[in-house]
Amino acid sequence: MSDKHARLERLTSMLRRRGVILPAFEIHGGVAGLFDFGPVGGRLRRRLNNSWLEHWASHGDIVEIDSPTITPEAVLIASGHVGEFNDFMSECNACGGAFRSDHLAEGHHPNPDVLSQEELDQILHNNSIACPTCGGGDWKAARPMNLMFDTRIGAMKGGRAAYMRPETAQGMFMLFPALYRHFRNRLPFGAVQTGKGYRNEISPRQGMIRLREFNMAELEYFIDPEVEPAHDFSKWESIQFNLIPDPEFNQPMSIDPGSASAENIIRHPTVAWFMARTWDFLVSVGINPEMIRFRQHEGTEMAHYASDCWDAEIHGSYGWIECVGIAHRGCYDLAAHESATGDGNLRAWRPYSEPRTVDKTVLAGKGSIIGPAFRDQAGAVNDALQSIDEMPTGFPFELTLESGDSVTIEADMVEEKRIQTTEHGEWFLPHVVEPAFGIDRILWHIIDHSYVETEKGGEPYTVLRLPASIAAIDIAILPLMEKDGMGEVASHIHHQICAAPNLASYYDGSGSIGRRYARADEIGVPWAVTIDHESLQNGSVTIRRRDDGEQIRIQPDELVDALVSGAVTSLF
Repeated sequence: MSDKHARLERLTSMLRRRGVILPAFEIHGGVAGLFDFGPVGGRLRRRLNNSWLEHWASHGDIVEIDSPTITPEAVLIASGHVGEFNDFMSECNACGGAFRSDHLAEGHHPNPDVLSQEELDQILHNNSIACPTCGGGDWKAARPMNLMFDTRIGAMKGGRAAYMRPETAQGMFMLFPALYRHFRNRLPFGAVQTGKGYRNEISPRQGMIRLREFNMAELEYFIDPEVEPAHDFSKWESIQFNLIPDPEFNQPMSIDPGSASAENIIRHPTVAWFMARTWDFLVSVGINPEMIRFRQHEGTEMAHYASDCWDAEIHGSYGWIECVGIAHRGCYDLAAHESATGDGNLRAWRPYSEPRTVDKTVLAGKGSIIGPAFRDQAGAVNDALQSIDEMPTGFPFELTLESGDSVTIEADMVEEKRIQTTEHGEWFLPHVVEPAFGIDRILWHIIDHSYVETEKGGEPYTVLRLPASIAAIDIAILPLMEKDGMGEVASHIHHQICAAPNLASYYDGSGSIGRRYARADEIGVPWAVTIDHESLQNGSVTIRRRDDGEQIRIQPDELVDALVSGAVTSLF
């Protein structure tokens, strides 16, 4: 067993033993791709989520929304997921095992997930790739499998087809009209949403990396494509990002994001800006900056909605793993939903700098025919005719009224008229830049990068060097002994800290003080407080810093104030 694999096994064992991340439903045999977050992991993930939300909310033009996880089929047909959200699956003829075809082809092609069915079948055949389960090499032809979990809304025959959402993005597109009103009809602005996503992975693997139910965090930033963005990249001028651009640039490069945007390596300034802000976030929550790179999608692997896309990849125990996708979606989604529904409220208004006089040809209804033909609807028909943006190519044609009713217009019902109008602006479909974060993958890499193995007293000793801002437990309360009143003092401080806003305390009164320090270090608690005999005399306690073991004495009230303000480090 390699040192790398042995380390991964020790880390995974610790995470299970300490209630961080555990296989779900284990006593019933477990389910691949489903994990529980235990009492430590649940709070750790929540803190990471909150850090993500606070990071983007600080921009001032980004707000949080929350939409359902069950999505009607019509929404996902319009978005392209029903037709496009597929992976190729290969089945073993010998044992019936099913695997993602591109996973089987890894090592035989630099980017197997862009290959066609025929190309994947050829690689499996030509390289005699063995079945991971039984070792056989006889494969059925690869076939596409849609990755969404289907369900129904409602009961019996009246139910509607639906899916568990594969992403949070569509909910934010549905809410565009409300967001546009909230921001007083002014672009740019953004919305964020965190929560569960669901993908029926063919062959989940690599622990937290590929899950069937996962935690995601997405941001949709709506922009006017005709307005040149004015992003300030000066903060990152001295920071060299590791980029792997489109093959036309031939090789990886180190370059700051502002220069990469100016040189059109990153094709849109707002994409470059979000890449820079993503780098800030990842580093702030404990990702080693030397283990971050950005890889641009090739044209053949680009999502159906994207005009440009970069993955933020993080290196860890499983190699380079995509953890964030930053895509320029254009107006694909809003246009698709507008086309599917006829809803014109997905557009934004762009005022002209000066009014424009426009000559137009319009259709006007002939009252002598429209009136008798449509009676009570005649007025609505005339209004609908006047609102037509493009002249029909022929007659008869179907005209949709504001009520949603459709009527047939014959050639003798209308006449063309030339009119002159003054226009003060135009309606347009905003474009969208989307950073999409895999919270579980990021959390795994934070733990992976923070996990340090060392020795103390000649014995193995592990520390999780998590940033204090996302550590699951803020402080461990450790009475030297649970007698002579030390336990009562410790319990009082423990409850005092737990009652403070956004703080969590961990009480441990069993075993030697060295063992208790070790237990706290192992799950990343940044501070530990010891209550001893001196505490009973003058009220002071000892606070110990996780990362170097340095200790000072302090009064409990001063400690609580420092924890609330986040200024504990300044006490040392």
